[in-house]
Amino acid sequence: MKRILIIGNAGSGKTTFAKKLSEKTGLPLVHLDKIYWTGNWEHLERDKFDDILQGELEQSEWIIDGNFNRTLPHRLKYCDTVFYFDIPIITCLWGITKRIFKSHGKTRDDMGGNCPEYFDKQKLTLYRNVISFKKQHAKKYDDLLKSAEGIEVIRFKSRRRAKMYLKNL
Repeated sequence: MKRILIIGNAGSGKTTFAKKLSEKTGLPLVHLDKIYWTGNWEHLERDKFDDILQGELEQSEWIIDGNFNRTLPHRLKYCDTVFYFDIPIITCLWGITKRIFKSHGKTRDDMGGNCPEYFDKQKLTLYRNVISFKKQHAKKYDDLLKSAEGIEVIRFKSRRRAKMYLKNL
């Protein structure tokens, strides 16, 4: 377990798990949001993002936190382990709501640039994306993970299971 992807719905607990896993294993942690967002909710151009991501993928060890569905098939070619947070939608909705209130007006440490949390129109889109995540992505994720050879896939159906995994690590 040297090259790890952590994927799943927004608010599922990916980032919290990634931070704790990095602390336990000593593996360097890469937040895709930190690469993508440059400040004031502006983002990198696709080619620049892909170049930086490729540089990270070529490292010998890492934990990469985040979905960025477009890049998932490519990232799977480099990883040896995937943690898939297949968490109930209501838990994810609660997770993003809690995150918005906890970090309101501040930029989280897993974000790039100056991107403070606010409840605005963009967050309403995030809520819609969380609700539609399984319908839009579950089959694609399942198919990609089934076809990925030589990769250990660990699927969490609850945050409690993820916490237990870390405790037993």
